[in-house]
Amino acid sequence: MSKVWLLSISLLTSYNVYAHEETQTNKDIKTLSPWHSQVEFGYQSHSGNTDSQSLNARVKGEYISGRHRTNGEWRFYKLDKNGKENKRQSSYTLQSDYKLGPKMYLYGSFRGTDSRYSAYFKDYTLSGGLGYQLTNTDTLLVELEVGPGYRYQEPNLDEIGSNDVVFPNLVREPIFRSNLKTEWQILRNFRLSADATLVGGDSNTRLDTDISVINNITEDIALKISQSRQYHNQVPEGLSKSDSILAVSLVFLF
Repeated sequence: MSKVWLLSISLLTSYNVYAHEETQTNKDIKTLSPWHSQVEFGYQSHSGNTDSQSLNARVKGEYISGRHRTNGEWRFYKLDKNGKENKRQSSYTLQSDYKLGPKMYLYGSFRGTDSRYSAYFKDYTLSGGLGYQLTNTDTLLVELEVGPGYRYQEPNLDEIGSNDVVFPNLVREPIFRSNLKTEWQILRNFRLSADATLVGGDSNTRLDTDISVINNITEDIALKISQSRQYHNQVPEGLSKSDSILAVSLVFLF
């Protein structure tokens, strides 16, 4: 018989950096915080016919003040099979936006991925350009970004044999980046979000997709299912063009 242990915790917190309290008719008045943060942790253990353990973590923060919006995120995933490390990947993003009008904004973005068992050890992208909010309501948000940038990639040469055809050169090149972000509050207790980023250059084209659904079970607990996928159209021989991670977790709202 196979045993499965699953632990997944997500903490959503908001910190009031600037708080103003006044005593007026016995009521406290507090300003809204410009800071918002999320911390997520998950763990799975399989024993019996299959012996594996996986760990995933995620930290996200956002700051909004006037026309400025800045957000950053760090993700980590590790998988061990039969006592040996099978997959380990960390990714991080940082982006700052400045609103030009009701729908148009400027953006500057950095995204990096460090991985030991995928096509590239390191994959970094720096980009800047224009963003446009097609719609921004309480139920639906759609944002589109396009702009030029620069990319650095270090191929994974340790995962293939000496006789295989490989891409031994580092990639340093200009690129074109586009991003589509959507958030849809379908029902009061059910939300869908999707994010797709396309980066194209002379060496290869990379597509990152993140899809997640959140279903509120109670006012304080929700079920979250998410999938992250990374695709390169050209990789060293013997390596897969795509890597994906599927996670199921419980979200605790505080």
